[in-house]
Amino acid sequence: MAASLKGLLQPWTPRVLTVRWSRYNPYYLEPEVKKEAYLKSESELSIEEKNEWDLRKHRPIKAAANNVTSSVFYDPIISKFINMIMKCGKKTLAQQIMTQTLESIKRQQVEKYLKAPGGQKEEIECNPYAIFHQAVENCKPCVGLANIKRGSITYQVPIPLKDRHRTYMALKWFITECKRDKNRRTLMHESLTEQFMQAYTKEGKVYKRKLDMHKLAEANRAYAHFRWC
Repeated sequence: MAASLKGLLQPWTPRVLTVRWSRYNPYYLEPEVKKEAYLKSESELSIEEKNEWDLRKHRPIKAAANNVTSSVFYDPIISKFINMIMKCGKKTLAQQIMTQTLESIKRQQVEKYLKAPGGQKEEIECNPYAIFHQAVENCKPCVGLANIKRGSITYQVPIPLKDRHRTYMALKWFITECKRDKNRRTLMHESLTEQFMQAYTKEGKVYKRKLDMHKLAEANRAYAHFRWC
């Protein structure tokens, strides 16, 4: 009886939708935190940039987020990787692990640089930030797989990935492989250093996972039309 009454009253009951509200209305402009934008002279600005700066003189601007900074040492990808490493809100520990990883990469590369002969020293990269970004770039997958159900069968359909999702998957694979191969006597920053150095030269398990995903997407290319069906 209760179920039947509920079915009868359902068309007349108001539906509650969860709406995400913002403290700023659309009249507010987004903040500009990059120092380079303020160092340009008026003659270097384009017409669109001049119009945008004229609007900023009269319209209110939103407050910048807490995680946004104009420091030259701020790196959004490293900041995101630190947040992915973090557990139970221990961000200081995650930052220490990332700092030790970059320091370990720097030490290894400087040792190679000092031991290398004169002609090969220019080929050795000693900047740990450049090695980190190149390792992440080498492990970014171009295509992914999505489970799409047609009838009673679930197909793995290859789909293109956005750059943000590609970066997320590469960072996630680094953490997963480090946790999988981590022994009791191996520290986290040592495992990360090994994985980054291998990925920098297009080797290692993380780079292999990228190739395996591409091979699987190539094998399932016959189901690509299910994206639009």
